[in-house]
Amino acid sequence: MKHLPYHAKTATGDTFDIEFPLHIETGDPIKVEQLISLMLKTIDDEIAVTGPTSNGDVLQAVAMTLAIRSGMINSSLQASSALTHDLVDTALQAVGRAAVHRAPSGRA
Repeated sequence: MKHLPYHAKTATGDTFDIEFPLHIETGDPIKVEQLISLMLKTIDDEIAVTGPTSNGDVLQAVAMTLAIRSGMINSSLQASSALTHDLVDTALQAVGRAAVHRAPSGRA
């Protein structure tokens, strides 16, 4: 199975080094990486404009967007839902295995 290495940095300076397993039918890993970066940047840019937003609200919006995108696939909702669940579960497992580096915080 091929993997997509991805380095993510949070607004607070934490970093995640993730090795995402790619689905066997992945068309273009570079486009996958570009879409991840674009979506994360868009969320950060929007929060910078609109102000603090809870993580729950962000996750809910992303989940709803994913559900819409899954429904847009020209297949049965059952098939696209199964694929979506599989992809999300695999990605969450990869994040769970990621090397996480926390930025220093606090006062000396």
